[in-house]
Amino acid sequence: MYLPAHFEETRLDVLHALMRARPLATLVTLSPGGLNADHIPMHLSGEPAPLGTLRGHVARANPMWKEFDREVEALAVFHGPEAYITPSWYPAKVESGRVVPTWNYAVVHARGMVRVVDDAAWLRAHLEALTAQNEASLSAPWQVSDAPREFTDKLIAAVVGIEIVIQRLSGKWKVSQNQPARNRAGVVRGLRETGSEGSAEIAELVAEAARPSDGE
Repeated sequence: MYLPAHFEETRLDVLHALMRARPLATLVTLSPGGLNADHIPMHLSGEPAPLGTLRGHVARANPMWKEFDREVEALAVFHGPEAYITPSWYPAKVESGRVVPTWNYAVVHARGMVRVVDDAAWLRAHLEALTAQNEASLSAPWQVSDAPREFTDKLIAAVVGIEIVIQRLSGKWKVSQNQPARNRAGVVRGLRETGSEGSAEIAELVAEAARPSDGE
């Protein structure tokens, strides 16, 4: 990932927060046929410090867990909010016209070696943790134990666990840091007027990134 210094996000708590808020990761591995991408909800554990561990699962019928290259790091990509940025939001459009469209987004890349875990007890604990995380905001959270044991036992037998101790973690918050304050303000205003959830989230990230440098 191309990562200019002004777009780099290094705060571990911020990176972990995005990974937990948007746990559906694109897991990229190398197989004999080339690169393989699977879309897997991953549960992030803070241990071992400082970067933590990712745990997920794939269908037993998915050849990925047998074919991936065990000598090559896997890449898990966590996608945050994103939004198109029109140059019409920049005051500079009127002043000089020297502006073009772009795309703002936040993304986290986690790298590490994949370990396959084919163990029913491990899988049940993983699924309970993953479910608890994603049900936590609901008024009546569902639990794995709410379903009949014989039913969940059969489903657990049909999946295989994936574990990655994170060795490298990088974040890119491309949120108009390279624009002057008046253009950033126009982006925030335009995104908020758009009204979509993703646009509102990006507007907040642009506003947050602008606060330390608004003295220009």
